[in-house]
Amino acid sequence: MPKIKLQQDKGFWRGSFDAMASPCEVLMEVPDEKLAHKILRAVSDEAWRIEKKFSRYRSGNIIFKINHANGNAIRVDDESARLIDFSIQLYQLSDGLFDITSGVLRRLWKFDGSDRLPQPSEVESILARIGWHKVIWQDHKITLQAGMEIDLGGVGKEYAVDRCVQIARNLTPLSVLINFGGDLATTGPRTGNGYWSVGRQITGHEKTIALFQLRKGAIATSGDAHRYLLKDGIRYSHVLNPKTGWPVVDAPHTVSIAAPSCIEAGMLSTLAMLQGDKADEFLKLQDVDYWLN
Repeated sequence: MPKIKLQQDKGFWRGSFDAMASPCEVLMEVPDEKLAHKILRAVSDEAWRIEKKFSRYRSGNIIFKINHANGNAIRVDDESARLIDFSIQLYQLSDGLFDITSGVLRRLWKFDGSDRLPQPSEVESILARIGWHKVIWQDHKITLQAGMEIDLGGVGKEYAVDRCVQIARNLTPLSVLINFGGDLATTGPRTGNGYWSVGRQITGHEKTIALFQLRKGAIATSGDAHRYLLKDGIRYSHVLNPKTGWPVVDAPHTVSIAAPSCIEAGMLSTLAMLQGDKADEFLKLQDVDYWLN
């Protein structure tokens, strides 16, 4: 079983573990170690459950079955259907820029800070395997054309944060903060209407840190602080346009959004990144607090 770590901090308990390729923290303003450990265990178990079920890197899960169906229809459970339906809404809202079939592009793009770009011919050849409009989705059954894949990574982590917030809320009325790799949400204000302070790296430079103070709701961040390519002085963001197969042009380094839930915040931050140099214009229409860098 993966490891969890619990330690006492100033006025709260800090739990940590790794999930979904991210460092995860659970900050708990609870009085005793036993309750803190119970919350941490419940939260980590749920995070690992979601990762196991929806990770594209796991074999045998629902995503694996869909992606290896070779053109056959696969029936999915209610939870999977809800995430697919939500992804369809994002596809429609973004005019096709958010597309869960675009994950096959990862075979060409390795955002490791190097200068290795794929050949235009390689990108062009893989575009035929992308496009939600090619998918049949009806009555909890999904049918992909042979060679196509889906990837729910664009919504999975934020969904996990919200699920874990509800679990923590069911275990204590006191404040708990869930932070999965910088996507975070709290069950409510700390004692005396206090807030949680959380630092977040907002560019590739370690000293460039944003400090968020959160009393309620959630904050999600999208950006290229760690995942990018750099060639001939041009920085290529990991946010890819599924219509072209190439990184979105002139996207902000980071977009952070405050919203009632993490999945709402994540949705808006991702959609803003996909707007490229129109991200600020897009967010001004959304009536939310946001930070661009």
